Amino acid sequence: MREISPSPILSVEEYVRRSPTERKVAIDRVCKEKNAGTRSWPSGTLIDGSALLTAERRRSLLDKVGSLVDENVCGRSDMCLQFALLLERALTYMGLPARAVGGTAIYFDVDGNEIHRWDHAWVRVGDEVVDGNVDYLAENPTIPPQVRVCPYWGPVKLVPGDRRLREDRSVDLLTDSDVDDIWWPELKAWIDSTA
Repeated sequence: MREISPSPILSVEEYVRRSPTERKVAIDRVCKEKNAGTRSWPSGTLIDGSALLTAERRRSLLDKVGSLVDENVCGRSDMCLQFALLLERALTYMGLPARAVGGTAIYFDVDGNEIHRWDHAWVRVGDEVVDGNVDYLAENPTIPPQVRVCPYWGPVKLVPGDRRLREDRSVDLLTDSDVDDIWWPELKAWIDSTA
């Protein structure tokens, strides 16, 4: 199992050693799930209303992107930018007009009350949105435990009422060396082998 450090200047071992106890506990749990093969993937709870590709292709693509990004030693819970950048590359490579976007995600409870907002990244494909890396938000210590949303791929007009995605066109999504150098070459090869 390959593990990648969230820090560009620290090895995985050094990152874990320097992490606070709470983060070490979370990393240990994530690593145990990875070793046991019990990590879940976006397709498991995906709200799918897309007309793009096939349902099977959408689900397998989201899961492949998720499995790559999950190589971060901390898991996928704070990897929405990398997930969006990688998915954008894949969809563009497959001939779709995809673009990774950044902005604010606002989450609501069942009564419509706002419970959390944060900077987030997702993918736009024409009139559709792919908010695919939200199934592990509960692992992020900055997210309140009552935020429970499922990945969504479908029309912008039908985004579930448990969230609002506000794109900020002034946000500059920085490139990521793990996306560029490690995950994209592997994802491209996977796309070519499964086409």
